[in-house]
Amino acid sequence: MTSPQAALRLIQNSHSRPRATQLPTPAELHQRLPVSAGLRQRIRHQRQTITDILQGRDPRLLVVVGPCSIHDPVAAMEYAQRLAVLADELSASLLLAMRVYTEKPRTTVGWKGLLYDPHLDGSAGMDEGLALSRRLMLQVVELGLPVATELLQPLTVPYFADLLGWAAIGARTSESQVHREMVSGLEVPTGFKNGTDGGVQIALDAMRSAAHGHQYMGLDEQGRVALLQAAGNQATHLVLRGGAGGSNYDAASVARATQALQQAGHHDGIMVDCSHANSGKDPQRQPQVLDEVVRQRLAGTLNLRAVMIESHLCDGQQSLDGPLEYGVSVTDGCLGWDKTEAMLRRVAKQLA
Repeated sequence: MTSPQAALRLIQNSHSRPRATQLPTPAELHQRLPVSAGLRQRIRHQRQTITDILQGRDPRLLVVVGPCSIHDPVAAMEYAQRLAVLADELSASLLLAMRVYTEKPRTTVGWKGLLYDPHLDGSAGMDEGLALSRRLMLQVVELGLPVATELLQPLTVPYFADLLGWAAIGARTSESQVHREMVSGLEVPTGFKNGTDGGVQIALDAMRSAAHGHQYMGLDEQGRVALLQAAGNQATHLVLRGGAGGSNYDAASVARATQALQQAGHHDGIMVDCSHANSGKDPQRQPQVLDEVVRQRLAGTLNLRAVMIESHLCDGQQSLDGPLEYGVSVTDGCLGWDKTEAMLRRVAKQLA
């Protein structure tokens, strides 16, 4: 199996212009994998419910949970089926949404996600990856779960934006004007992560920008470059994920972030990312982060309204270089299902 790095070297050594491979348009993929009227209504309801939680009208805790990235749709669906059952059981206290991350940002090079490389070998079957990603999101929605993902490449957004219940803009792209404009045109509650330095100002600026109308270049459903006109997205919020200086989910950090949100005139709902710098990049520490968030909520910090957890069927992380173990992440390490289920049951009981 050719590794993604080896495939990239072959391209770099060819000394040729990028090769163009025609992809289906968003409209063509929507036609192949349509959304029924009933599912459209369900997605609208999911978005409104998530917005109500983030803006304090629904007292439950939003939990965005699932694999760091999707590389095996079969394992992803097994996870989704388990999560759907748990979501029904815990719905009085928690709203569970599933991470369906089919794109992954890379600091340098590496596997970019199911959408780009569904065979995990650098063969770049993006036409197949687009279809796999949309089909998987459809199946998750059909189970009753909101779909959550990170929006990384703006050109891919028209292919599946109609399926999303919640979206994230990452720490490295929250400063991007292109991503802020894109979010302004989405009817999806969206979280902006704090910058990699741990500061929240970048995210606050992004929220302000996305709330305003924009005219910007993008793709229409027919795959044509078009001038898009957006009215603005009022359903954005802050995600605390820690930074270079360490974690930022402690009570003092949350208080500073809350004050900054209020001074900027934003809704003060906050999500805490229990992984990344907040867990010291140790997935097994995520329950400790969640416990602290719950402790603060029970002590009266009610604007801590959401959390994010990286979880898969099995603990840990594996390399793409060898035979793959079923249900183990190929990107960041994850918390296994048994620990995830026990953690969420405990938290739901505490919050009840």
